[in-house]
Amino acid sequence: MRHALIELCTDFLSAIVFFVLYLATGSAALGSALAIAVAIGQLIHARMQGRPLNFMTQASLALVVVLGAITLMTDDPRFMFAKPAIGHFAVGLIMLKRGWMLRYVPAIVTDNIPGAVTVAGYAWAALMFALGLGTIAVALTGDLKLWALYISVVAVGAKIAAFAIQFVTFRVLVRRRIRAARIAAGGRPGLLSIQLL
Repeated sequence: MRHALIELCTDFLSAIVFFVLYLATGSAALGSALAIAVAIGQLIHARMQGRPLNFMTQASLALVVVLGAITLMTDDPRFMFAKPAIGHFAVGLIMLKRGWMLRYVPAIVTDNIPGAVTVAGYAWAALMFALGLGTIAVALTGDLKLWALYISVVAVGAKIAAFAIQFVTFRVLVRRRIRAARIAAGGRPGLLSIQLL
């Protein structure tokens, strides 16, 4: 988990630099210039160490350079505010692959309700697209406080709520399926497996 968080922070370091500097100084130009410098520095550092950059890091660095340059030319921070939307859209596209979630749930779930897991995967994709569109809508306002609230509370809260709903739904569906199988086999419906989720 720690390694994943470090990788995530590394992927978004230049964007973090932009937002911190913009918040501290109110200057979109300064934040963009330093974010671009950090992105280029990360690329040079990785090349000097002979370390290959994964796709997510390359995409993040390219976006910072492109969106940062547009922000510098227009002196409008809304382009950098929209960057997380691209991440949501990219993840949403990946989540459109049928059955992508099957490898992330316990065997008892895949054995009993694989169709529901596939549907949940598409629901997650829809959520990512909706959050991406919301990010763009909020970015267009140019209001940093509203954007920060949306990214930190609404987007994160929506993902936590979706996970909780999915967990409860899967649990109920698996219990029903096992209960129905026991009744069909002549067993007692009140005895459920202790291994449930």
